[in-house]
Amino acid sequence: MGVKEKGSRAERELFHFLWDNGWAVLRVAGSGSTSMPAPDLLAGNKNRFLAIECKSLKKKTQYLERQQMNELKGFAEHFGAEPWVGVRFDNIGWFFLPLSEIPDEGNKSLAVSLDFIKSKGLTLDNFAKLKNP
Repeated sequence: MGVKEKGSRAERELFHFLWDNGWAVLRVAGSGSTSMPAPDLLAGNKNRFLAIECKSLKKKTQYLERQQMNELKGFAEHFGAEPWVGVRFDNIGWFFLPLSEIPDEGNKSLAVSLDFIKSKGLTLDNFAKLKNP
């Protein structure tokens, strides 16, 4: 399975999980392949609106391109949503962080390790239970 297929499968998994847990969700076709910034998913539950960038990987650290994260932040601000990053680690599961809580050490990419996101982020169940900002 290619990287793009794996990412699409993870997005669909999260899409269905959020729908099943009270969120209205849109999967953005072509996110990452258009000249306009677009998150992977948009989700809302009357109280919160989230722009979510999804990543899926085997390794223990996810590198996030600075430009992609700046585009997520810009889109979310323009749309009126909160920018979030969801990372699905193979055989471990999903974890989520608001973009503002990802450490920025001034490098070309932002890095999110499994240990960091497990200690600071939300699990899939806790993420789905977000109610108020």
